[in-house]
Amino acid sequence: MNTTGLTWFKSSYSGGDGDSCIEVAVSSETVHVRDSKVEEGPRLALTPSSWAPFVAFAAEV
Repeated sequence: MNTTGLTWFKSSYSGGDGDSCIEVAVSSETVHVRDSKVEEGPRLALTPSSWAPFVAFAAEV
């Protein structure tokens, strides 16, 4: 999936050095998630309807 041109957002809770977090980009059909330290590495691609359950689960672990 081509993610060129997406605007990536980093959590305001990220560490002071800014590299210990995930980044999220939203397109019309997909929520993209990547490691802020490895911008060209593996990414998750979630449907908007699965984003809220994913975040809820991540908050529990």
